[in-house]
Amino acid sequence: MVVVTGQNKVSANPDDAMSSSDAEDDFQEPATPTATQAGQALPLLPQQFPEVVPLNVGGMFFTTRLSTLRRYEDTMLAAMFSGRHYIPTDAEGRYFIDRDGTYFGDILNFLRSGDLPPRERVRSVYKEAQYYSIGPLLDNLEDIQPLKGEKVRQAFLGLMPYYKDHLERIIEIAQLRAMQRKARFAKLKVCVFKEEMPITPYECPHFNSLRFERSESETKLFEHHCEVDVSFGPWEAVADVYDLLHCIVTDLSARGIAVDHQCIGVCDKHLINHYYCKRPIYEFKITWW
Repeated sequence: MVVVTGQNKVSANPDDAMSSSDAEDDFQEPATPTATQAGQALPLLPQQFPEVVPLNVGGMFFTTRLSTLRRYEDTMLAAMFSGRHYIPTDAEGRYFIDRDGTYFGDILNFLRSGDLPPRERVRSVYKEAQYYSIGPLLDNLEDIQPLKGEKVRQAFLGLMPYYKDHLERIIEIAQLRAMQRKARFAKLKVCVFKEEMPITPYECPHFNSLRFERSESETKLFEHHCEVDVSFGPWEAVADVYDLLHCIVTDLSARGIAVDHQCIGVCDKHLINHYYCKRPIYEFKITWW
């Protein structure tokens, strides 16, 4: 039996009816999204901030003006409080920044009135200024001690090939020897030399002329590696061997490593004729506890 309504014909066959329904589903318009789906699809509205902003920086509380946080537009703080990004609040409604707040007061003081931190906090504040991308503060800190002197020191160390690798080598060897001996400290030999070509004391006045007159074959006769654990040099700068030793000790100490050193002689390796190496050898003592 077939039921006809107007011009539409509906088949009494159940299978035919299902096929017709499936075909109609292909042309159905999308369902209206639920409120939850609509909320997920819509972008978040810009966050509004009060003129006086309460802050919680890693558990330390601060209060400042919104204009202070936006003082320099290319900083992370200006971007965070621009309204384009969502910032969570703590239970008291303070805007939370997940960062150690120890030096955040120094950051705010610069943004408020251009004040710089005392010398003993310069390095730490510089690190925070890097995190918050505060370019003007970074420029000011780099122009005072100790960062100004550090720039000069790094310019010198830039002449030193593999300087950082050699520091790691010193630590690695000292740690291995201390563990093997089950000892509190370890000793190793370090060669630090400024000049590349070896000389003997009585040839020193003629050194500059001798170094440039040697042929390639003669130069190879002077190729030599001292019997030490680590060797620094050569370099061309006014800074001398003692300056480099100071850099080595400073950088090791900055990593919490206790180090003492003393000169124990020179490399007396005979090279050719009356030429000897004569590079100074230092004994480094690394104390681990």
